[in-house]
Amino acid sequence: MYDMLRPNQLEKKSDMEVLFFLLILAARIKGLQVEGPSSALVVQLGGAVVLPCSSQNPLPLEGLRVEWSSDSGSVVNVFQQNEIRPELQSPAFSGRANFFPDQISRGNFSIMLSNITREDAGVYRCQVYTDQDSSETTVEIKDVERLVVTGAHHAIITSVGEEVILNCSVDSHIPVHQLEEVTWTKHPDILVLLFQNNQTFLESSHKQYDGRVEFFTSEIPGGNFSLRLKDVRLEDKGEFICKVHAADLSAQTTVIIQQIGLSSLQKFILELCFISFALALGLGVPVFIFLQKEGTAE
Repeated sequence: MYDMLRPNQLEKKSDMEVLFFLLILAARIKGLQVEGPSSALVVQLGGAVVLPCSSQNPLPLEGLRVEWSSDSGSVVNVFQQNEIRPELQSPAFSGRANFFPDQISRGNFSIMLSNITREDAGVYRCQVYTDQDSSETTVEIKDVERLVVTGAHHAIITSVGEEVILNCSVDSHIPVHQLEEVTWTKHPDILVLLFQNNQTFLESSHKQYDGRVEFFTSEIPGGNFSLRLKDVRLEDKGEFICKVHAADLSAQTTVIIQQIGLSSLQKFILELCFISFALALGLGVPVFIFLQKEGTAE
């Protein structure tokens, strides 16, 4: 077969074989590698959290052993001999730390830790062994908080007269009816909307927001205290703070309306005013040509 190939074809074939060999060699040198999260985790007291640990490539279950342990030396959970071994768990993690059984064969060795306690804060080690190799990664639970409030990840850009939603979600094991107060304020201290003793008090809103704000009432039991702001005005630009109080706990999140532009109608009215003014000054033709060019550019 090689006799039938031209010299340049033989050279290309040889290069491909060398490249293929190098790829295999690199994969063997690299060996088994498992990965965890890039940063520490902040979790909710009484809630649940996934402790990530995975391999980019699936591993054969035969001879595979995965062991999760805490920095206190406790056994969190173990997978070996092609099965999960809950009987090896330390009492503190019994029934609370579980693998995702259908994901293990795909290289996902993460566990779900539920019913979080303050004692769960610390470093967790995921160790993976095969017949030929081993690797490990760590996951840190940095803080265990009882009350977590989250909002928007990005600033809001809107237009005058539009409607926007300011996100505020309360993630807590505390039932909503036990929350003492949820307030939305416009920086520095303008009261936008108040939820207190399981009721919404629209009459407490500052006159600037009278009739323009509301909660999603049906979603409050699920901890959604997002605010619907209607008929946006230029003075709405700035920071809105959602603050939650429960017993001796409090937490808050901030949502920023960064930019408020003119509505399409307002722009149209301004253009008409500009044209009328230009016509009054005898500049009708130049202005028409300018607007025509602007329209073409868009």
